Amino acid sequence: MELKEPSSTNHHHHLQKLTFAGLLISLGIIYGDIGTSPLYVFKAIVGTRQITESLVLGGVSCIFWTLTLQTTLKYVVITLQADNKGEGGIFSLFSLVRRKAKWLIIPAVIGGCALLADGIITPPITVSAAIEGLQAYYPELQTIPIVIAIIIGLFFIQQFGTSLVGKAFGPMMFIWFTMMGVLGLIFIVQMPIVIKALNPYYAYHLLSTSPAAFVILGAVFLCTTGAEALYSDLGHCGRKNIQISWIYVKSCLIINYLGQAVWLLQHNGQVMDLNLNNPFFKIMPQWFLLYGIGIATLAAIIASQALISGSFTLIAEAVRLNLWPKVRINYPTIQKGQLYVPSVNVLLSAGCIGVVLLFRHSDNMEAAYGLSITVAMLMTTILVSNFLKRKKVNKYIILLFLAVYIFIESSFLAGNLVKFVHGGWFTLSIGLFLFAIMWTWYSARRIRNRYVKFTPVEDYFTIIKELSEDQSVPKYASQLVYLTSANFDSEIESKIIYSILQKQPKRADVYWLVHVDVLDEPYKKEYAVDFLIPGKLIRIDFKLGFRVEQQINLLFRKVVEDLVKNGEVNITSTYNSLNKHNIVGDFRFVVIEKIVSSANNLNFYENFVLKFYTMLKKLSLSEERGFGLDLSFVTVEKVPLMLAPTEEVEIQRIR
Repeated sequence: MELKEPSSTNHHHHLQKLTFAGLLISLGIIYGDIGTSPLYVFKAIVGTRQITESLVLGGVSCIFWTLTLQTTLKYVVITLQADNKGEGGIFSLFSLVRRKAKWLIIPAVIGGCALLADGIITPPITVSAAIEGLQAYYPELQTIPIVIAIIIGLFFIQQFGTSLVGKAFGPMMFIWFTMMGVLGLIFIVQMPIVIKALNPYYAYHLLSTSPAAFVILGAVFLCTTGAEALYSDLGHCGRKNIQISWIYVKSCLIINYLGQAVWLLQHNGQVMDLNLNNPFFKIMPQWFLLYGIGIATLAAIIASQALISGSFTLIAEAVRLNLWPKVRINYPTIQKGQLYVPSVNVLLSAGCIGVVLLFRHSDNMEAAYGLSITVAMLMTTILVSNFLKRKKVNKYIILLFLAVYIFIESSFLAGNLVKFVHGGWFTLSIGLFLFAIMWTWYSARRIRNRYVKFTPVEDYFTIIKELSEDQSVPKYASQLVYLTSANFDSEIESKIIYSILQKQPKRADVYWLVHVDVLDEPYKKEYAVDFLIPGKLIRIDFKLGFRVEQQINLLFRKVVEDLVKNGEVNITSTYNSLNKHNIVGDFRFVVIEKIVSSANNLNFYENFVLKFYTMLKKLSLSEERGFGLDLSFVTVEKVPLMLAPTEEVEIQRIR
């Protein structure tokens, strides 16, 4: 049986179509990060070096081939094929391949943490780079307060949902890309020979002759940092819309970089103060500069917004896949995929303000930027190669894919490691902190599951039926509901049996067992019902996609209503006074919380993981809140995770 939102399937099919609206939405949602990179890429490549033809032409050549091999071929052509029922992103990709190899959890978690760390550095660098353009007009201008004010405003509006702002994103980014293309074209016309820089020879020549090749490579990498977003937002825009809109975006980006190259070549032999002479703003006519800075600031805000929304989606998926503590997730608008995670909003906003105060200028932020995203791209390469294997692609093609991209991304990683001491340590530290949380949450659940003992449920059929009818035991509830982690309907946790029969014998008219299974696809909602003891013990299995909100209270009520309508169960109270008026009996949920007892035989690592897990659990939503249960009908029972066997205890009797 299915619990379906009628709009979800239609939404998916609608997205897969190539439409003008789809193309416009793609421009607004996806290309913010990659689209604002011309603000700082050439500035980072040239730095304090003397401007030479070799440096400028080699720089453009490196940018062009990075966007072609890394963004176009790897992401737009290959990775977008790995769609999970229309959804993309590193956790969607992990869900597609996780059944094949257990170890793939490692690249998935590392990649997810690296993307979140990137979400802390992208808003400060893009907004700072845009606002710093004003220093050409006002050299004494303090940009830090303006940048912090914009960032605070951006995080403040998240709680209201962004569907309204989202509608304006597409046309705004279309203006941004068109502006970049036109400005670049004005300069290319002055020196058409610059187009020869697209020849890969110039990239090879620069990297093979420059003593600073790795530093330059680290700067070049900044041109492709938004490539992961193309895949993450697959569900919002659809593959065809992304692939077609990318043609326009890439053309405008390359034309703008070529225009910046012409301006630099016109200053051949000079050493620039690039704080005042950012080639991006220098190719703007003087009369247009203020408008250009305004449009750049809006584009930077849109880029930041896309990354923040992506971080919320990432955390929501991690929660459902049991890779992150349960946190409150709000749905501020009815728009599908729109969600708001208050705790992550606080974490990101504090991180972004910290970055601005720590690095103060976009030049310094460039050093921190790029390192974590290279790691994320390497992890995606590993997961995509496993996806290709699952699709039975020729193994030599998979090996070629792996060899090419591990070589390219390792080179970029080496180039970015040079930045480690200048700021790369910051994003890496944040990434490691996030990894510690995800890995602890995942490992602790595995350790705890080892100690969950299951017992055949049919062994207790007779006694449960007798208890339900035993008038000498006070009735605990009319309908008693337990959440079970048993995957098969033939077994039950011994802790549930202990709770029903021994902890305090619990008499009920009907006992319910509810199990939630998170599926490898995003939006499926199904349930199955097993009448283990007809009219007495009923098991419901919910099969929910990894992007479905687990509102067990509502889903359970809906299922019970369906069963009553079909005449499969009777939930009328059995108390005589209530029964004659057809009053529905009361429902009570029992949540069993397993706590680690002091008498355990865990090793040092497992003890440490469980202690950290306990600490995280105190900060996270409780099990009952996480499942959306009505707290007035919930009993939480604490039971020890493990008991020391009595044969290990030695004690002497005296007479």
